Amino acid sequence: MSLSAVQWGDLESPQARENYQAALYQYPAQAIVDLAALRDNMRHLTDLADEAAKSGKNPAQGPAQVMGVVKADAYGHGLIPTALAALAGGATWLGTAQSREALLLRKLGIGPDRARILTWLYNGKYDPFDKLIGHDIDIALGSVQGIEAVAAAARTAGKKARVHIKVDTGFGRNGFTPEEFEEALNLLKEKVHENLLDVVGVWSHLAVADNPADPECRAATEEQIASFSRFVDRMDNAGLHPSLRHLANTAATLTRPQIHYELVRPGVGLYGYEPDPAMGTASDWGLKPAMTVQAQLGTVKNLPAGHSISYGRTYMTTQATSTADLPVGYADGIHRSASGFNRAGSLGVDHPGAPVRIMTSQGPKIVHISGRVCMDQCILDLQGFASDLGVCEGDTVELFGPGRGEQFGEPTADDWARAAGTISYEIFTCLRNRIPRLYLHAHDVLPPSDCALLDQSCLL
Repeated sequence: MSLSAVQWGDLESPQARENYQAALYQYPAQAIVDLAALRDNMRHLTDLADEAAKSGKNPAQGPAQVMGVVKADAYGHGLIPTALAALAGGATWLGTAQSREALLLRKLGIGPDRARILTWLYNGKYDPFDKLIGHDIDIALGSVQGIEAVAAAARTAGKKARVHIKVDTGFGRNGFTPEEFEEALNLLKEKVHENLLDVVGVWSHLAVADNPADPECRAATEEQIASFSRFVDRMDNAGLHPSLRHLANTAATLTRPQIHYELVRPGVGLYGYEPDPAMGTASDWGLKPAMTVQAQLGTVKNLPAGHSISYGRTYMTTQATSTADLPVGYADGIHRSASGFNRAGSLGVDHPGAPVRIMTSQGPKIVHISGRVCMDQCILDLQGFASDLGVCEGDTVELFGPGRGEQFGEPTADDWARAAGTISYEIFTCLRNRIPRLYLHAHDVLPPSDCALLDQSCLL
């Protein structure tokens, strides 16, 4: 008996079944990404931008454009498939932190006629600004040195660089502070006059918009918004009039239509998760998680009561039971902090490890990682005998997916985040590429020309 994140009935074509089988041979775990969920999440976010404009809540002229943030290999979901699904859902911009991914999007077929691309992190001394300018990629600037470097690259390229000015409204990360902004404005005016820079955007990032119920967080966000307005006014007074203001991340896209302005930048919302559990669940916001991670069980065996599991003896069996080897570990991006302890173990504390859904002869059951997560594996205490449960080596189990939550027997990345003391972003972004990515519904979501850009062996 086996629980599978993808039922064979979903795999309609012989090629899809062959690709799935090949992935099982390739590695004992798979990350399956639903491109329809990505498209629908983006469509929902673009609908929110349209509604904000129609209702007059967004004071900008017309609906905000929407950027699909696909940095960090699209939060571990796969750069190109995710970018194409985001465009299918109505995004007109793509955002990457690193220049490499911005250039890869262009190289693999997403031209400026389909999407503008913004990149915002760089090594000011060695970054390939000339290539970014040549491929019509927008560049964020948040330092005087960056202005000089991009202007020099534009002079060499013989083409104006499209730039977005990053301002620090209280996040404390990259961006111009109010104190240094005057120097930046003077230099920007000089480079614009030299026809080297086209200042098309001004932007910043919100620190606590993902906790709108907390009065202090609301006040801090209001101050950031006010600070952003002051920066924009200073640009206008200096004769610089960017056509795009962008401040709204996923949280603000969902809850603050008045600051959608001309562009919003939803990140985690594209992948189907709320920014913070303080906001509720993904379904509360009309979002659906796009990724399911599954694995095939290794060794299944019986252990007596009082037997230790994994390093440090932090978990001891409290009764005769069966255990199953889950053949993924921290080398795969499974957080060591998702380990499970019990009072019988050496630490003397109860801390359930991350949840895993297994199928038994009586139906689905949640078990937890027991003991320390190892480099390539971790152990599940089945809390019963495998022979009674019908659990066997090779069964496919689900680590997390688009379910309602562990309490319903459907673990999500939020459940894993709680177990590991982190956030959902880290759960899926840290998954290593040795876990194969497989993509559902590509042919339903994408036109044939876009499907042709993808690795055909990864399509289900």
